[in-house]
Amino acid sequence: MSLEIYWGSGSPFAWRVLLTAELKGVPYVSKQLEFSKKEHKADSYLLLNPRGEVPTLKDGVTVLTESIAIMTYLDMKFPSPLLFGSTPIETARIWSWISIAMYHYEAMSNRLVVPIFEKTVHQCADDMRSAAVLLHNEWSGLEKALSTNACVVGDSISAADIVIFTYLAYLLRIVGREIVTPLDLGFHPLATRYPSISAWCRRIEKIKGYDNAFPPHWRT
Repeated sequence: MSLEIYWGSGSPFAWRVLLTAELKGVPYVSKQLEFSKKEHKADSYLLLNPRGEVPTLKDGVTVLTESIAIMTYLDMKFPSPLLFGSTPIETARIWSWISIAMYHYEAMSNRLVVPIFEKTVHQCADDMRSAAVLLHNEWSGLEKALSTNACVVGDSISAADIVIFTYLAYLLRIVGREIVTPLDLGFHPLATRYPSISAWCRRIEKIKGYDNAFPPHWRT
């Protein structure tokens, strides 16, 4: 029986799960939910995911929510390629980068993204600029790591690459909107300030299954 993955186009959390499944060649049934139709809030879906969020994975009677938990499940059930490390130090470093993304990148990214969605950019301009400065400080560490390694931890794609890349690509798309341009937040063009991160993004875009996992509405 194939796995079922419930997801929504544009969610970086769902994207990372789809990318994990595609990279590993996991057979799954795609269950795309339309955010515009509130399908993620439908009673039938809330029975699987009471928070009404994506992604959700259903494997027989097993139902899992939260993207990192799902990625871990897939990594243990389908261990090739291994994404969470094969040695204690490698696993620790991967989780260290994932933690940085979850507790630092995401918090600062939200300060940039939420005002755009809520149409409060002008009122929040100063805070958005402050958040951008802090995020640039964080990304400088990523740039340094990628200046000597092909991937975030060593030379092989890991869960850290998938988590960080989906955060980064999502943010770059949102802050690239015309309404944000006057704030001059310094994220575009990426290669000017972060050549190593930019080159790493191009490598991620070439991995197996990338096109299948890419948010479909971003193509239009």
